[in-house]
Parts: sequence; structure tokens; C-alpha cells
Amino acid sequence: MPDKLGGGQNFFKKNYFASISGSIYAILLGLILPNPFGGAIASIPNYLFAVVSVTPIYLMYSFPAILIYGVLASIISDKIGQFISAKIENDKSEIWISGITHIVFGLILLFYSLGASILFFITDRVLQKNNKKYELLQAIKSLGIPLAVWLIYMGIVYIEHLLNVS
Repeated sequence: MPDKLGGGQNFFKKNYFASISGSIYAILLGLILPNPFGGAIASIPNYLFAVVSVTPIYLMYSFPAILIYGVLASIISDKIGQFISAKIENDKSEIWISGITHIVFGLILLFYSLGASILFFITDRVLQKNNKKYELLQAIKSLGIPLAVWLIYMGIVYIEHLLNVS
């Protein structure tokens, strides 16, 4: 299903998708790697606090990369998929070619960026089905999603700190 939207509209749409997938990625990475420096986590409360503590850090480092590199890589991947599928005259191959190029672009930092690129691709394909138009204002507003995730997680860390100080 090739994207027939114009360049600007596609860019705004990809920024919107990056805000969603970047936030989900940071949360999932926090759940998978709650202690990035190693060390054992002894209990479920310690695990949950480690997840909540590290997620904002993951978000601060991964979201800018997803927003800049991921959006550009996704646009290029989609254009390559559209070009090749048009050349071989098989519209169904576009999704496969785009997915493969997303994976190739995602290999830059191996595990970390590969996971982000696959999540971005899945988010892109799922949300494209609604055929909604995305404008500059929606792209800017979507930046509130990772900000909200960051504020919520940092708020939980702060509340936990207040409860342990007493």
C-alpha cells in the first residue's frame, strides 16, 4: 500500500509516528533492561522502581535519534519500497521491501536501534491504516507524548523519593 501523500504531509505523519513509537520504545526498553549497568534486581518493587527510574533516561537519549534519524530512514525506506515495487510492478512487495530497508537502517547500533526501527515500522503501518491527514500542528502537538511520558515517570520517581525520605 504505497503512500500517495505529499512530501510535507509524509514528514509530519512520520514525526507523529516517531513520537508514539519513541515513547513506546523507551518504556519497552525500560521493561527489558531495567538496570543497564548490570547488577541484580532482588525484588519486584526494586524491578519496578528501576524501570520507572531508567525509562526517562532511555527516552532522553533514544527519542531525539528516533525523531531525526528514524523519520529520515523511514521516509527513505518507504520511497525505496515504492520505487522497487513500481519497477517490478508488484504493489504487495512494497511493504516487504520497506520493512527490510527499515531493518537495514536499524542495524546501525544493532540491538538498540534495530528494536527501535522495527517498532517504528510497526507503528507506521498500523497507524497508516486510518488515512488521517497530518499537518504541522499535529506534528508539533505529538511532541507532547514523549514529554508526558517523561513527566509521568519523573513524577513517580519524585513521589517515591518523597516517600522514602520520611
